[in-house]
Amino acid sequence: MKHIGLFGGSFDPVHVAHIALAQNALQSLGLAQVQLIPAANPWQRAALNATAEHRLAMLELAIAGHPGLAVNPIEIERGGATYTIDTLRALPQDARYAWLLGADQLANFCTWRNWRDISSLVDLAVATRPGTPLSAPPELAQWLQEQGRTLQELPFPPMPVSASEIRRRLAQGESTDGLLDASVAAYIAAHKLYR
Repeated sequence: MKHIGLFGGSFDPVHVAHIALAQNALQSLGLAQVQLIPAANPWQRAALNATAEHRLAMLELAIAGHPGLAVNPIEIERGGATYTIDTLRALPQDARYAWLLGADQLANFCTWRNWRDISSLVDLAVATRPGTPLSAPPELAQWLQEQGRTLQELPFPPMPVSASEIRRRLAQGESTDGLLDASVAAYIAAHKLYR
C-alpha cells in the first residue's frame, strides 16, 4: 500500500518553505508522493486574498520540476467551508496517508472538527517550527496513546517565511527575493496579485 503525504493550506501564496517542507516529508518519511491541498474556504482564518484559480495555478508552477509533489484540488472542487475530515473521507482508500502540519497547527489540533476521527484516519507528521516545541496538546497525546499511535516528527530547519509577510511586502512594493519560486513571483506580477 503506497504511503502518501497530505499537505493542506491556504497557499496564499505558496512559498519556498511550503515546497521545502513537502520535499522534506517526501524524503524523511519515505513517501510515494506528497499532495498539496489548497483550501477552498478555511473556516479558522480570514478570507483569502487570491482566488482559488490563482492559488491552484501558483501551486502548479511551484511544484514543476519537483517529482513526487502533486496538487490535489479536492477541496476547491468541493467548495464551501473546508473541513479536513470531509477531505479525508473523500480520498481513495487504496493508500495510507500522513497529514503534514506545523507545530503551530498541532497546538490547536483539538479544535478541528472531528479531530479524533482525523487522527484515526491518518498518521500525523509534524514539522517543528521556530519557537514552538513539539508537544501534542494533552487531550491529543492521551488519545494517540490510547489508539497506539504516535506523532511523526519532521525535523525541519526553521525558515522564517510567512505568506502574510510576503503579502505585506507585495502590497508595499518591497522585494520578495528568495521567498517565492521565480515562476510564482512572475505569475503574481503578471496578474497584479496582492497589490
